[in-house]
Amino acid sequence: MRRAIALAARGLGGTSPNPVVGCVILDPSGEVAGEGFHAYAGGPHAEVVALREAGERARGGTAYVTLEPCNHTGRTGPCSAALLEAGVARVVVAVSDPNPKAAGGAAVLRRHGVVVDEGVLTAEAEEVNAAWLTYVRAGRPHVTWKFAATVDGRSAAEDGTSQWITSPEARADVHRLRAGSDAVVAGIGTVLADDPRLTARPAAGVPVPARAAPVLRVVVDSDARTPAAARVLDGEAPTLVGVAEDAAVPAHLSPHAVRLPRVPGGIDLHALLAELHGRQVVSVLIEGGPTLAGAFLREGLVDRVVGYLAPALLGAGAAALGPAGASTITEIHRLEFAEVTPVGPDLRLVLRPKSSGIASSGIASSGPESSSLQSPKES
Repeated sequence: MRRAIALAARGLGGTSPNPVVGCVILDPSGEVAGEGFHAYAGGPHAEVVALREAGERARGGTAYVTLEPCNHTGRTGPCSAALLEAGVARVVVAVSDPNPKAAGGAAVLRRHGVVVDEGVLTAEAEEVNAAWLTYVRAGRPHVTWKFAATVDGRSAAEDGTSQWITSPEARADVHRLRAGSDAVVAGIGTVLADDPRLTARPAAGVPVPARAAPVLRVVVDSDARTPAAARVLDGEAPTLVGVAEDAAVPAHLSPHAVRLPRVPGGIDLHALLAELHGRQVVSVLIEGGPTLAGAFLREGLVDRVVGYLAPALLGAGAAALGPAGASTITEIHRLEFAEVTPVGPDLRLVLRPKSSGIASSGIASSGPESSSLQSPKES
């Protein structure tokens, strides 16, 4: 199952709106006969890839799969039927499918005499599929807040300069993190101050994972102030601008604007995530800036925090987190470490809220056997 989970992680960033799934087939003697993972939506599921590799050796063997085999026909047929046709005698499942459209494969297999064991390495398998599980169970995209800061928590100097606090290696890692997300979100303050592109690009000579579709760029801009010349509107990737329903939207923003309810301080972030969920956005990366991150945190909408800490001190300047900071120690936002990894001279910290009920550790950007992303198993 650990091998199946590692295989599943290879699909991160490519399978949305589907989950990532890995499968290993053992022949009756216990030798590995085939393995596979779901690589892209519309492509063959992990079980089918593994069964093709195993061929006749699958008959009477065992299939280890990270997510319950699907039991419906979408763009591909049901994996439960493929396993039955191959003559597999036993199926070991890590996570039961929470999507009612696809669930039921385990029951079908049992009715046809296949031994099914469930709940093996469930926590580990949920980590690699955290984004998709959030998307299905919570009915909204999985949200990661990324920040870069000095070790004393400063993301910019007193004069506003911030390029570059972290190393080229850390910045390359951020591009891989973007590529593993369905949408990158920034606030209008960041757009006006930094004019970012918000795209996933090779950096420091390091390629980014291939995606079936470009990462969606999202600007939270309640008063529709995004300039016509802003690089987020350059056409390099699709862009959505969330504006308040009462905002006057200029002509250059009309093709990108989505009107959302206005709330004190900006737009309704729950409504924004509902809009993205409706567009089959499974994973969201919050990149800028501290005010926007604070708003998401205040609403309890942050599932994971990825921080890049540089071995440097500023002593003054802008903090990484904005107005949502705790005013008293009893209001502190408690997190738990999931990963601490050197990236060049910097440290990458991956944390999740202690109250989180959905596994969310791991990071899609850090390689083929790490974690993050997807949507109902429907390909």
